[in-house]
Amino acid sequence: MRTTLAREIAVTGMALHAGVPVAMTLSPAEAGQGVLFRRSDQGGAGVPARYDLVSETRLGTVIEQAGVRVGVIEHLMAAVAGAGVDDLTVTLDGPEPPILEGDARSYLTLIEQAGLKSLAAPRHAIQLLRTVKVAEEDASATLHPAQSPFFEYLLEYPIPAIGRQSFRFAFSPAAFRAEIAPARTFGFIRELESLNRMNLARGASLENTLALDDHGVINRDKQRFDDEFVRHKILDAIGDMALAGAPLLARFEGIRSGHALNNRLLRALFSDPANYESVMLP
Repeated sequence: MRTTLAREIAVTGMALHAGVPVAMTLSPAEAGQGVLFRRSDQGGAGVPARYDLVSETRLGTVIEQAGVRVGVIEHLMAAVAGAGVDDLTVTLDGPEPPILEGDARSYLTLIEQAGLKSLAAPRHAIQLLRTVKVAEEDASATLHPAQSPFFEYLLEYPIPAIGRQSFRFAFSPAAFRAEIAPARTFGFIRELESLNRMNLARGASLENTLALDDHGVINRDKQRFDDEFVRHKILDAIGDMALAGAPLLARFEGIRSGHALNNRLLRALFSDPANYESVMLP
């Protein structure tokens, strides 16, 4: 059956890019609503968390409808998918969810504290029927038919702290919480000044972001895995794929891909009804 939260829960924290405090409330929702973001600072206007409403993918996934924008939703959406939540209302008094610890575990903990309840409606999934792939230069994102969700990713950065990393992950709530949700976002110190000039990363700190220079991780005390960078890329992919609106029974394969290719992949998937079918989960 579809699930939502058992009760409302709230938190306040810093927005990653805007650099302002944001209050966020996660609330139960009716069956079939899906995940809906509301901006209380814009009269409660809402934006559904859907792939076709993604308007920007620069350093985060942004959804927009009728001039109302919500940015950097991928970490929260990964937690929603990891917890198996189908219907949820997210109310914000600012432009982004608070970044909290820069991971998905922070949001997952809130969801666990609120608890889940079943709704009187069956849960459906999207079964992939044939391989769908998008590519740009040496990067690609692919969905392969599979009986259950699976994620794999190849990451390459020409610095010793990252180098070449790969990770394969059979999705389950327990494995997500242990292996993927704790992985923090990361960024390069040399890019911070130029990002700030573009009003980006103003809320990034050594508490919520793994900071890299040419020699390694500056705040190593915050690093949770040796291969945290590729794990976070899978976290991002899980959040981006959650914008399909239902669980994907597919194997995601990312090679140096990011939010832009992830969104292009979903658009390619749904561009042809022969690529998929809706199935009821047992």
